[in-house]
Amino acid sequence: MNKIEETASKIKKSLFSAFKGKPEVVDLVLTALFAGGHVLLEDVPGTGKTVLAKALAKSVNLPFSRIQCTPDLLPSDVTGSSIWIPGKQEFEFRAGPVMTSIVLVDELNRATPRTQSSLLECMAEGQVSVDGNHYSLGTPFFVIATENPVESEGTFPLPEAQKDRFMLTVSIGYPSVEDEIKIITGQNTMQHPVDLIQPVAEKQDVVECMEQVLSVHVDEAVLSYLISLSAVTRQDERIAAGVSPRGSIALYKAGQAYAALNGRNFVTPEDIKLLAEPVFRKRLILKSDAILKGYTEESIIKELLQTVPVPAFRAHV
Repeated sequence: MNKIEETASKIKKSLFSAFKGKPEVVDLVLTALFAGGHVLLEDVPGTGKTVLAKALAKSVNLPFSRIQCTPDLLPSDVTGSSIWIPGKQEFEFRAGPVMTSIVLVDELNRATPRTQSSLLECMAEGQVSVDGNHYSLGTPFFVIATENPVESEGTFPLPEAQKDRFMLTVSIGYPSVEDEIKIITGQNTMQHPVDLIQPVAEKQDVVECMEQVLSVHVDEAVLSYLISLSAVTRQDERIAAGVSPRGSIALYKAGQAYAALNGRNFVTPEDIKLLAEPVFRKRLILKSDAILKGYTEESIIKELLQTVPVPAFRAHV
């Protein structure tokens, strides 16, 4: 068992004491964390997005903050601002909630484009800029943002550049009957299950895992398959804009992290095929006539995955 698999196993065991079911969702979230990416959770309220984020933060003993987005939220409410201190006769920077390790940005599409863009530098550059000064966010810096895909009133669609900053887009979905029973009965205490979680890993463990992910081998055949998947999205007549090179990089890194989570030091074509949908989902812009015909990003991606042959692969590691 490698370091990443061992650490992930401990984290998942801890997580599942509060977040019931959906192991595939947890795997994807940990994939993004260890790959140095960010996650966009698309789901209706009450499916456990906040519980998942808090449980992850407590399991790895990392500082956590939550930003509830509203139309009157200002960029300074996210990044922080300089406050005049009369006694010192100078400005002093007061850090905003984004300056932590794990950030839950709830209902990101309720914030105005100006505030949404304030997250862009944080996610892309790993730093905050206020009044000409730059403040590093450190490593790890992991954003879990949520969107309610059902409700559109009072929301501001994310700009395409913002969508591309998320490595994965994931939907938790409703729990099974058995899991929902566990969720309900688990609340029959004075304390929330998340409050009972004890750290099973430290910041340094996460950083070491992120470093080890970079050494996971990607065979030429697998890389060629990955490129072919990206290329076919750029050629489809139903798609106005296909997956960019940044999307290919995201799939490459996610594949490395996912393979390591599963105890391998090499990526398989099946890893790439499995991750293509959550990586590509928010990176496609469909033509209006395709939307009118009932096509969705998910349906087109599934169709395209069937058109690109999966290469014969044999690990040489």
